Amino acid sequence: MIRAAVSSLALILAATTAYAASPAIDAAVADTTRPAADRDRDAERKPADMLAFAGVKPGMVVMDILPGGGYFTRLFSDVVGPNGQVISYVPDEMYAGRPKSLDGVTAIAAEPAHKNVKPAHDPALASGPANVLDVVWTSQNYHDLHNIQGLDLVAFNKAIYASVRPGGVYVVLDHSAPAGSGVADTNTLHRIDEAVVRKEVEAAGFVFDGESKVLANPADPRTVKVFDPSIRGHTDQFVLRFRKPGGK
Repeated sequence: MIRAAVSSLALILAATTAYAASPAIDAAVADTTRPAADRDRDAERKPADMLAFAGVKPGMVVMDILPGGGYFTRLFSDVVGPNGQVISYVPDEMYAGRPKSLDGVTAIAAEPAHKNVKPAHDPALASGPANVLDVVWTSQNYHDLHNIQGLDLVAFNKAIYASVRPGGVYVVLDHSAPAGSGVADTNTLHRIDEAVVRKEVEAAGFVFDGESKVLANPADPRTVKVFDPSIRGHTDQFVLRFRKPGGK
């Protein structure tokens, strides 16, 4: 999955032990050089809470799967700093149809302050270096992986598992679908049942390690498309953290 993406910098392995706010996270979020469009979304995306929950720290190697315009990529880059690395990854199966899907993070990587960002694309099930990632993150896009025809999500998660170091984490944030709906809404409403995510990720070997309710919204009926003006930016979202056993 990331065979061409991980440089020697990815061999720097860092401990992930605490999830409290940190000066590095606070500074990254407060950075006034961030695009105004990103800062305008902070109220709805709660970046300080999300990065603290993921345990992102200076020196870490982070993979941002399906990074979109790079909202979180930029923040990860600032937090991990010059001794860390951020891999912004799109599966080839999606990249082939959307070759501009990495343009946003490619532009970020060209900025002098974000040379630690590595845009990457590879087949979804391609194997990569083992035990090098401290944090794997995907935000509002796990459901899209289910829209790749024929992709086995358990196998995809196993590829992630192999690349995560023992003790490292995999965080999935996505729009909630009605409980029991499975994957019926992934392509129509762009939502997914969190129970499906737990089942698929745990089947790959990860252990459930906690959840955040910071982005929960009980008022969301979960029955309208996430882009509907009535709910856009305020959907009910789950945030699940999984850990690879082992480590310190």
